[in-house]
Amino acid sequence: MSSTVDVNKLPLRRKREDGGDNDDVTSDTTEPSRLTSCLDQPMDSSSIHEVIKYIRSPLSVKHYDLDTTEPISCGLQNLDELLSWKRSDANPFNVAIVPLAPREPSLASSPRRTLVSHDMMGGYLDDRFVQGTNAVTPYAFYHWQYIDIFNYFTHKMVTIPPAVWTNAAHKHGVVVLGTFITEWTDGAVACEAFLKDEESYRAVADKLVQISHCYGFDGWLINIENLLSVVAVKNMPLFLCYLTDQMHERVPGSLVLWYDSVIENGQLKWQNELNQSNRMFFDACDGFFTNYNWTEQNLELMKNYSGIQGRQADVYIGVDVFARGEVVGGMFETNKALEIIRKHNFSAAIFAPGWVYETHEDKTEFRKNQDKFWALLSDYLYIHRPASPLPFISSFCQGFGKAIYWRGQCEVNRSWFNLTAQEIQPLYYHKELEGQGWLRSRGCPEDAWNGGCSLLLDGLIPAAHTSPVSATIFSLHVPLPHKTLVSLIYKPSAGITVSLELKTTDASLCTHMDVQDVKLTSTFPEVLDEEHQLRQLCGDLNPEGWAVRCSQLDLRGCALREVCFSIQRDGEPQDTPFTCRVGEIMFLDVAGLQVPPQMVQGLCIYDVVWLRGAGTSLESTSPCLHLNATLHWDFPTDIIRHFKVYWRQLRGPDPRIPAGQLVLVGRAYSNLFRVTELAVPEPPGLLELVVEPVIRKGFQVPESHWGRRSLSYSEDLTQ
Repeated sequence: MSSTVDVNKLPLRRKREDGGDNDDVTSDTTEPSRLTSCLDQPMDSSSIHEVIKYIRSPLSVKHYDLDTTEPISCGLQNLDELLSWKRSDANPFNVAIVPLAPREPSLASSPRRTLVSHDMMGGYLDDRFVQGTNAVTPYAFYHWQYIDIFNYFTHKMVTIPPAVWTNAAHKHGVVVLGTFITEWTDGAVACEAFLKDEESYRAVADKLVQISHCYGFDGWLINIENLLSVVAVKNMPLFLCYLTDQMHERVPGSLVLWYDSVIENGQLKWQNELNQSNRMFFDACDGFFTNYNWTEQNLELMKNYSGIQGRQADVYIGVDVFARGEVVGGMFETNKALEIIRKHNFSAAIFAPGWVYETHEDKTEFRKNQDKFWALLSDYLYIHRPASPLPFISSFCQGFGKAIYWRGQCEVNRSWFNLTAQEIQPLYYHKELEGQGWLRSRGCPEDAWNGGCSLLLDGLIPAAHTSPVSATIFSLHVPLPHKTLVSLIYKPSAGITVSLELKTTDASLCTHMDVQDVKLTSTFPEVLDEEHQLRQLCGDLNPEGWAVRCSQLDLRGCALREVCFSIQRDGEPQDTPFTCRVGEIMFLDVAGLQVPPQMVQGLCIYDVVWLRGAGTSLESTSPCLHLNATLHWDFPTDIIRHFKVYWRQLRGPDPRIPAGQLVLVGRAYSNLFRVTELAVPEPPGLLELVVEPVIRKGFQVPESHWGRRSLSYSEDLTQ
């Protein structure tokens, strides 16, 4: 039965433009809203029915792409938007799903910290697509072990960090800050409005706290770049103090930082240092981010300034990577600025390190340029270590790639970007060996076990080098249980032998700041034989050319501090080039190795939008019918790597056509997923949507535990 609707009058799907957002777009809301929720669906039924109506999407254009209904992140433009913000209007897709992971040392005990302020091309670019996008050459960040605080910066009044950034940062124990900025004439007007009295500044602070708490990030950078009146500048420290106190109460571990801008008399006068003119703001919050035009003399003066005593770590010296104005270093000489900052024992705030992406035309060289930039800074940065209890698992995915892999097989053959998919990152470096040898650690998208890339160790073992080459891939502080299962998946080149070397210490030594302070013990875990009961959990010994090594550690009272690869040349001494591609490493508590009994429950389908899009269906000459819908279900997310969402046709216009095979729609990382632009058969039809949990520990969940919901649909014959 083909459609009788005039397709020329239907809203066609338009190709999404890259960059920007839809904040200023308005939607035709003359049609009544058809949005539904899980509460509208009877849970005792496995199917729901939809009558197809072609109306403009009633979904908020601030939270969903106008053309595709994909969920997107956005900020707030002005004071009215901020004060009218309500939790009930929040974007559920932009809520971070990853809590802030523990780290060693803690942020509070770190004497010299590193902040990154990410300011790129207006913000909300590829990263605004909460479920990811098909970007070929996206910008991403993966040197998390070097930084302590990540700030997402735009020139919107209220910058809410996209959830993909918060998720990636939190996995690595990195605090995430949004930005509250006022500037120019409009900024001055806004400041006069919200700083006129206590009730007004508390109202703004309360909203900022609610937004941070709702979306799961950790605080704010306050940037006031306009003149303040006498009343406004008097109330600004009170606003900062109230905001800081409320953030600490509602969001443990949160921070409020002040940017070096206005001074105590309300003038906009960047000081490039903390001094008596701006100390009142520093005293009212958690830290101070200086302007970028400082000299070493500014740092010398600050070091001896009485107002800073005991809080030197709370002063973040700003470094503009674009090197605008009279600055120290910048670009590939940013290390010069870091050297001076660390010489005087201050924290650093690296502004716009996306310079490595923005200013280099060949985006395919992005990984190379990014690795070069951070390698130059590495001597002045301090590694913090993941400190979460087991399981510890990483397949080294950086959150983007040329394809999506699963267990060594290409699952989706296209470029993609989604930082929520990023896994715990290893140490990336290039170091020289004696005798003109070298060793390098880098991400490589040409092949992977899971996700978008693997860890590639390559180098040259010189003839004179007779001892094994040691490549450290993780620096950790992970308490180990009595029995630990270790699974390693890798591909070594010919002519070398690869062994896993684990360095442990007494688990009680968790307060030591530097690994040099702690005596480490090397352990080389023995590979389990094929008949061992635990060996069966590691799967095929040689899947698609990957080697699988399964070991058990029997230790008491130990903490894992370093994970290393020992690479030994086979045969006679000679210059030996080598590669070793690492696909995945897992450390699991043997006592917790059981298949989770949970089932996906309560799968429901709502916020359905029907569109006609490009292409022609087999059953009709009309443009393709596209289903767009939100799925929600219940399942413990702390045990999953991701969910796979599938669909299949159960019945179409021709009842003689049998039910189809499951087809992958995408991956979800929470109990929420938006199906977009799914081409479905012409009505009437019946399809099924299916959710499979993928468990982090590698256990397969039986199909009987997957979530399923069918949807029947028919044409609206009243139109």
